Amino acid sequence: MRNWFIASALAIFLCLPVQADTIRLATTTSTYNSGLLDYLLKQFQQASQIEVQVIAVGTGKALRMGQNGDVDLVMTHAPAAEAAFVAAGYGVEPLGVMHNDFIIVGPQDDPAHLHWLHDVGEGLQAVADAEQRFLSRGDDSGTHKKELQLWQSIAAEAGFSGYMESGRGMGHTLQMASELQAYTLTDRGTWLAMHGKLDLKIVLQADPLLLNPYQVILVNPQRHPHVKAALGRRFQQWLISPAGQAAIAAFRIDGEVLFVPSADK
Repeated sequence: MRNWFIASALAIFLCLPVQADTIRLATTTSTYNSGLLDYLLKQFQQASQIEVQVIAVGTGKALRMGQNGDVDLVMTHAPAAEAAFVAAGYGVEPLGVMHNDFIIVGPQDDPAHLHWLHDVGEGLQAVADAEQRFLSRGDDSGTHKKELQLWQSIAAEAGFSGYMESGRGMGHTLQMASELQAYTLTDRGTWLAMHGKLDLKIVLQADPLLLNPYQVILVNPQRHPHVKAALGRRFQQWLISPAGQAAIAAFRIDGEVLFVPSADK
């Protein structure tokens, strides 16, 4: 009887699915909202048997999670904040993975006439001068950091009468901008994933200042010994491998490329 019980228990155990190793990634809402992460992670898990648990937040919060050792690695898009994160010893082995770009979207009738412009500074100045609504994320995300940097580079200042903050991620901010008929700065990936549901259009793009690079950075295991650095490195290296870069390049919505692989740049 005892041998039968042991044999039955062993048979049940062998039939249970093998649990994949798990790592935690803090990344931006843009990579999540666009659908890119789900697309990439399915391929990575098939290749590695490593499950990646995603926490999609703004860049500022993602880096704070890395600083606190709450995740194993981060993937963000705020170069200055990332450099400070690494310089302070919270992150190691930063690697460029891909880029897309920011665009300004606004009402269909474009009351501030940004569609005539190609310089993002002139575009923001036009919105401020016309006292039109501009909706900021206001959430310390990479997009918010970029937006504030752009305002600081021109004479106009965030805070004019039409300036508002959502305090939300990119998807919610685009929905609010559509409802309010406001201008906003967005990454192209989230825009392409959502534009069919929005009453907005692209009004300014293609300024080199709007380039939006992404890096993946390991949380420093010397500062947080519990992090799974070896597993995190396997995901990091897959992203910059030919297979990972090809997967990024192949991801499209309605035939349009959302992210451009840049590991060899």
